[in-house]
Amino acid sequence: MAQPQPIFILPENVQRTLGKDAQRNNIMAAKLVAETVRTTLGPKGMDKMIVDNVGDITVTNDGVTILEEMQIEHPAAKMLVEVAKTQEEEVGDGTTTAVIIAGELLKNAERLLDQEIHPTVITKGYRLAAERAQKILNEIAEKVTIKDENMLKKIAMTAMTGKGAETAKEKLAELVVDAVKKVADGKEIDLEDVKIEKKIGGGTGDSLLINGIIVDKERVHSGMPKLVKNAKIALIDSAIEIKDTEIDAKIQITDPNQLQAFVDQEEKILRDMVEAIAKSGANVLFCQKGIDDIAQHYLAKKGIYAVRRVKKSDMEKLARATGARIVTKVKEISPEDLGSAGLVKEEKIGDEEMTFVQECKSPKAVTILIRGGTEHVIDEVERAVKDALGDVVAALKMERIVAGGGATEIEVAQKLRKFANTLSGREQLAVQAFAEAIEVVPKTLAENSGFDPIDVLTELKAKHDAKQKWAGIDVFTGKIVDSWKAGVIEPLKIKTQAIKSATEVTELILRIDDVIAGTGTSSKEESTPPSTPEY
Repeated sequence: MAQPQPIFILPENVQRTLGKDAQRNNIMAAKLVAETVRTTLGPKGMDKMIVDNVGDITVTNDGVTILEEMQIEHPAAKMLVEVAKTQEEEVGDGTTTAVIIAGELLKNAERLLDQEIHPTVITKGYRLAAERAQKILNEIAEKVTIKDENMLKKIAMTAMTGKGAETAKEKLAELVVDAVKKVADGKEIDLEDVKIEKKIGGGTGDSLLINGIIVDKERVHSGMPKLVKNAKIALIDSAIEIKDTEIDAKIQITDPNQLQAFVDQEEKILRDMVEAIAKSGANVLFCQKGIDDIAQHYLAKKGIYAVRRVKKSDMEKLARATGARIVTKVKEISPEDLGSAGLVKEEKIGDEEMTFVQECKSPKAVTILIRGGTEHVIDEVERAVKDALGDVVAALKMERIVAGGGATEIEVAQKLRKFANTLSGREQLAVQAFAEAIEVVPKTLAENSGFDPIDVLTELKAKHDAKQKWAGIDVFTGKIVDSWKAGVIEPLKIKTQAIKSATEVTELILRIDDVIAGTGTSSKEESTPPSTPEY
């Protein structure tokens, strides 16, 4: 009897992984990503040094920065990087927590798959557990408002502990809380309104908050004043130059006098522009585009401090800080369009001149100027400050906070185990696996601090059984303390978002049972099926 001819439905150069192999491969890749960032968790977490292909160095323990710089290729591993990115966008902190919870959920799911439990049953159990975990988190969280300045500082300090900014975390926490309070508009807080400027030199403790904006530009003409008090600020987003014609134009000049008249006319247009600015009462000008040399001369003669080619984002921040309106038509500028600041000055920071717009009355945009000894130090301090800002804003938006040090995770895990006992069927095993996975946070904190994770977890569970809901680990002593009293405070949003994204990505990976990967070759010879049948 003749052998049946095989049917080709995919090109020859496509690799296909099926069933359990596909699942194991994906789970392994995701677990490896989680293992990579796991050692960075907590105040005693270590840093990673990442060197890119041109030799640039990044030293950090920020989860999302590590994963983005690593340029991960595996499709399932990329999904875990997305978890970190989502956490970063939504909260600004807790990226490592989200990734290690996802890694642990997959690790525990693998154990259940070995017991012949169907992936759909596991994902259903995980979904039930995640919903219950959100409910538990909302029940145990405490309230916070913008008036609780002390509590907000503790949140900022918790976010910065263990990062490069730790040496000056108290000073930086004050700057962060002050900045957020200044730009807050009720419950509406836009982090875009807090500008972060970095300058090498001094130490981290020399960082400061400016009630206004720092623009990384100098005045355009040396004849302009270096310092302007009671500044009236004009913001113009068009060029103070003579525009070229839109179409190719030919101007024929037959007489030298005509050339002079042409030059004089151009000069008059620029002078009129400067006159319009001076007439409005402005003594400081920020221009988004260029300022012609002749216009610079006239501005200097009028004693107007001018800066050109200011970024659009800086123009918007200046408008929010000073109350100015951005004007497009120079000749139509009026006194109502101007903003005000107590002081505008040019100051040398490091080896560069910068423009400080200070003493704004009630600025809705402020600047934190970060100082540090080297570029790598400043970059890591910036990441720490961004985490702290994200945490404070997240706490205020939900007005709910929890204690850190693993206390919240143990409390949620204990309550989830009780919930699992109310279920019948195999979902019960998935909920228990979920509860165990969440305990990876205190377990990792203990490991990274050099303590025995089993001893720490046992003691933590005993304290929580005794109704001490904020019992957490003190990573410096290894003892169990009341994390709330110890001032280790985090926004509720870190926990809810981490569990939400970790569960969703785990469900997605577990439901994949077939990976079809093309190798990207498209030459005709390779894509033609072989003439001899394969059996």
